[in-house]
Amino acid sequence: MKKVSYEVKTRLSGTLARTGVIHTPHGDIQTPAFIVVGTKASVKSLTPEQVSSSGAQAVLANGYHLYLQPGHELIEKSGGLGKFMHWQGPTFTDSGGFQVLSLGSGFKKTLSMEIEGVSPDDVIAPRKERQAWVDNDGVTFKSYLDGSMHRFTPEQSIQIQHGIGADICFAFDELTSLMDSYTYQAESMRVRTQPWAERSLHEMQRLRKLHPERPYQAVFGVLQGANYEDLRRETAQWMADREFDGYGIGGAIEKERLGEIVQWCNEILPEDRPKHMLGISEPDDMFAAVEHGVDTFDCVSPTRVGRNGAFYTFEGRKNIRGNMYKEDFTPLLEGCQCYTCQNYTKAYIQHLFRAKELLANTLMSIHNECFIVGLVDQLRASIEDGTFYAFRDDWLARYYQ
Repeated sequence: MKKVSYEVKTRLSGTLARTGVIHTPHGDIQTPAFIVVGTKASVKSLTPEQVSSSGAQAVLANGYHLYLQPGHELIEKSGGLGKFMHWQGPTFTDSGGFQVLSLGSGFKKTLSMEIEGVSPDDVIAPRKERQAWVDNDGVTFKSYLDGSMHRFTPEQSIQIQHGIGADICFAFDELTSLMDSYTYQAESMRVRTQPWAERSLHEMQRLRKLHPERPYQAVFGVLQGANYEDLRRETAQWMADREFDGYGIGGAIEKERLGEIVQWCNEILPEDRPKHMLGISEPDDMFAAVEHGVDTFDCVSPTRVGRNGAFYTFEGRKNIRGNMYKEDFTPLLEGCQCYTCQNYTKAYIQHLFRAKELLANTLMSIHNECFIVGLVDQLRASIEDGTFYAFRDDWLARYYQ
């Protein structure tokens, strides 16, 4: 059973930025890399072949959603996530930790990276309105499908991810919000997220021994601690002292301090293991994360905004529904090599949206995934040739002009 491992290739002098390779049973991931999200074993509106043609190297699915439908046992019977969804490359699974917040204290609230002008009532749901309830042993969820109740513990989360068969699994954790107090953040990290991480690791070690014939499945410990340097450094050292295969940097992070917070963690975490940042896809966030040592990151945003009419350009995000595109017979982005830009015009894609044709979602998603994956490929090349800062400054100045 060959372990998932990480190999450093190049380092950017004076920073934590690096390029490397994550070796998995289903192929290598050249890093830094954007991991495309296929929450329910499907990247919305795209076939696996279209995902692959975007340049994507790996796909991340969600253990909580796949547990509810179709069930991890069915996916295991099919031969694992890759075979089930006809994806040839490496796979990740989220633990259900995000749903602890999105269905719990953040239910029907805006999950923001900003704290200016935000009050606790804006982001913290009353307990009686929630669909997830946390205690020190685990989380009780109410299914959004049929209202049935389900219990997740760290062991259950890992059993689900093991059944799904992902190459990289995340330890079960409690995601907090920026509005939670320091006292709550510290308690959550020390009493729940860290013990749950250790229990997740031990459960995967037990399952590996029980099924030595199966490909190795990595466990990444997830770091919480919000904006607090002492908590982030404390949990980084705690994670570094244990046998995790890699790390997920997650939780409540204020956008303006993203790079600083990531650096606190990565100054302590072992250099020879990969670091994944959960849930980012804005270009400025990606540059900041990579500069401070993040190797991979994921987000649903490229396909989600695409389904709402937004497309990426080098001058920022535009919306195809604008009147200026009604008779615009040029591609979404001149020079883009994606299938959409090579074959279709803005005028046609706008027509698809106005006519509510499903092809609109596919064409926009192809372009957006290609754009973000391609940006990270360029970012990786800039580290290798030493032009990272010039590339970053020019690219971001143009995008956010």
